[in-house]
Amino acid sequence: MLKITMIRHGKTEGNSLGKYIGITDEPLLEEEREALRALKFPAVEEVYSSPMKRCIETANILFDYLEPVVVEELSQCNFGKFEGKTYQELLNDPEYKSWVGSGEITSFPEGENRGEFQERCIRGFEKVVSDAVKNNRSHIAMVVHGGTIMSVLDAYGFPPQPYIEWTAEAGGGYQIRLNAEAFLNTSNKEIIVDGKIVRS
Repeated sequence: MLKITMIRHGKTEGNSLGKYIGITDEPLLEEEREALRALKFPAVEEVYSSPMKRCIETANILFDYLEPVVVEELSQCNFGKFEGKTYQELLNDPEYKSWVGSGEITSFPEGENRGEFQERCIRGFEKVVSDAVKNNRSHIAMVVHGGTIMSVLDAYGFPPQPYIEWTAEAGGGYQIRLNAEAFLNTSNKEIIVDGKIVRS
């Protein structure tokens, strides 16, 4: 079984203000860097990261003994016209109301839809699992985005739950495991979720 510590990146300025931060490449807040240094995670043999600064910085802090392997497909969703705006700023926007009314599954205006985003995240996850198998890893970490985590676990997480229920706080995430060979080569793509990582 391949164990994966799946972590959402630390807070950025946009996160702290409640903004939709997807393709905006923000660094971590300075105080967040200090807070992340106090967190302890089990030792891993490899760490994989989204290409965004906030993920790479988080990976470098939490697993400072490893160089992150960057996987482009694990980057956050493109929020289109909603990018960089808060819920309050969008509340009276007809396009935002329509998106919320769809159950948040239609395309972001000028951005991605959830299906496209989820497919991309799954491709990235499969790339990670394949690389871990090739290098004979048994325990790895992934430092990604909340949306990336939700997309992968919504597709394959067990026990299953709705997409939105797979949220993770900044610096938190999930401990998961899977039969890597079966996941890559058969229709048995189940990911066992052993527990949620709650930031203390």
